[in-house]
Formats: sequence, C-alpha cells, structure tokens
Amino acid sequence: MERREFMASLVAGGCAGMCVDLTLFPLDTIKTRLQSQQGFYKAGGFRGIYAGVPSAAVGSFPNAAAFFVTYEYTKALLGTGGVFALPHVAPVTHMLAASLGEVVACLIRVPTEVVKQRAQASLSSSTYNILLATLREEGVRGLYRGYGSTVLREVDPILSGSVSALGIFKGAVAAFVTAPLDVAKTRIMLAKAGSTTASGNIPLVLYDVWRSRGIAGLFAGSIPRMTFISAGGFIFLGAYEKVRRTLL
Repeated sequence: MERREFMASLVAGGCAGMCVDLTLFPLDTIKTRLQSQQGFYKAGGFRGIYAGVPSAAVGSFPNAAAFFVTYEYTKALLGTGGVFALPHVAPVTHMLAASLGEVVACLIRVPTEVVKQRAQASLSSSTYNILLATLREEGVRGLYRGYGSTVLREVDPILSGSVSALGIFKGAVAAFVTAPLDVAKTRIMLAKAGSTTASGNIPLVLYDVWRSRGIAGLFAGSIPRMTFISAGGFIFLGAYEKVRRTLL
C-alpha cells in the first residue's frame, strides 16, 4: 500500500469509527445500564443517554487509528516471507494481525471505556469529574481495569474481519456469543475500588452474575449490543468509503 493510500485509509478508518461511536452512542448507554449491578433504572434508565459521550469522542479516532496501523503493519510484516506469505494461509495472517491490532487499540480504548461507562451509570458526575476521581483513588492503573476482559471480548475467533454484509452478520452473532464477557467487562469497570469484582477475576464475576440474575443476566444488553454491531458495520463502511474517496 502506497503512503498516500495508507494515510487516506488511516484517516478514513478513524473518522468512520468516530461516526459509529457517536451516532449509536444511546444504544451503548442502554447496554451499559442493562449490565450494571444496580439495574437499568437505578443506573439512569432512559435519562441522559449521552452521558459519557466526551470520553467516547476523545478516544474514538485514536482507537480506530491504532487498530488500523497495527493491523496493516503486522499483516505486511507477516506477509514478507515464510509460511504466512502463502496464499492459503492468508486468513490466519489476517486474524493474527487483527488480534494484535485489538490488543494495541485496547490500550487506548479501555481508559476511555472505563470513564465512559462510569459516566453512563452515574448521572450525578460529569466525565471530567469521573476521570479525576479514578486517577485520585486508583491512579493510572484504575483506567485499565477490565483490560483483560475487553481484549478477550474483542479477540474472538468468530469474527472474520470481513467488510461484507456476511462479515457484519457474523459480527452480530459474535456479539451475542461474547455477551457474557461484555457483561463481565462492564461489571469490572463499574465495581467499587477494592471490591472482589474490581480485582478482575472474570470467572468469579460471571459466576456472581449467574447466581444473582441467571442466564438472562449473563446475556444482559445483548440485543442493543448486536444492534450496535450490525448497524455500526454498515455506518462504518459507508463513512469509510466516503472519506477515503474524498481524500484520494
């Protein structure tokens, strides 16, 4: 890929990611409140559905850009020679590159996600105040609470990485299958500092959710999440192609 095409794709990917996150933000808020420990209505219900949007706006572009850069460079590096350069191994190469891209992107995504979800589940505090409170109580480490569960949620073998309608459908299916991991992520990020849940023990968190809310609790928020993934895929593709064509 030429430098001009690379930069166009990078900017287009960042803009498209931001477009999806901001357009469908209310769905994300509803999902977070459905998954929160205090329950949907106590977490805010349908009020203030744009709470936490500043955090999403700040992190969306660099998050998408970090994924794209890592993905492209890893794919190019693996394809320079050896077994990964073979045509029939291309799907594995793409999967490995995408997985590493998600690991790197989560270094940006998780801190913004922590602040965003806490703002979504607590209407009494602003995004800025939540950021300050997190840093004061837990330091930078507190901003990375839930990193492991987020990576596990994102790096899923069901995701094909395809930009086709079939790929978007598979993404929606994956969103449902990985819903328990998303619930665990939300619980871990929202938990009070020093609590058992805040320690990030995913199996323990899932067991606690199952014990208190059953199977329904493990799949809480799956419908808005699947809708987000499906609609977001189409919005992303449209915005990506539009911005890329404009830049080229």
